[in-house]
Amino acid sequence: MAELTSSILEFVRPHPNWATAIVFILALGESLPFASLVLPFWALLVAIGTIIGAAAPFTFWSIVSAAAVGAALGDWLSYWIGYRYQNRLQGLWPIRNYPDLLQKARSFFKRWGAAAIVLARFSGPLRATLPIVAGMAGMPGMRFQLANWSSAFLWALVLLSPGALGLGKLLSWLK
Repeated sequence: MAELTSSILEFVRPHPNWATAIVFILALGESLPFASLVLPFWALLVAIGTIIGAAAPFTFWSIVSAAAVGAALGDWLSYWIGYRYQNRLQGLWPIRNYPDLLQKARSFFKRWGAAAIVLARFSGPLRATLPIVAGMAGMPGMRFQLANWSSAFLWALVLLSPGALGLGKLLSWLK
């Protein structure tokens, strides 16, 4: 994973125009069911935000948008899978390998409702599992999408803002 991270960052530095597409793919992967447990892309997203914030601050907002859209589409797909396949998912790989995680997500969703989607966006294990549970629980689609898209933009801004706030410039100066 370290080699992949290094390769992506080394590619983004001289090619910031590709950062938008790369960030979209990483954010989509970060939001897919259980993919974020295996491939935690959030650190790579923070690093890209820092690089872009230092090198191309005007590109930063397109990066934030790409991350938000990728994350929201990943959660939308997760929700659809949960809605479409409901309880049949519990016996399928890889969900059957993480029974405690799914149960924790269910409890969290029952307690917080639509706010759970927003809160889970900022928690790695819940970020990718809660949309499936929302679908499995029959959460109304419009309510889910409102929480999904608004939290995706907030998440992207919080995740990538260290670069826009000067961390990237500080790191460049230190080099």
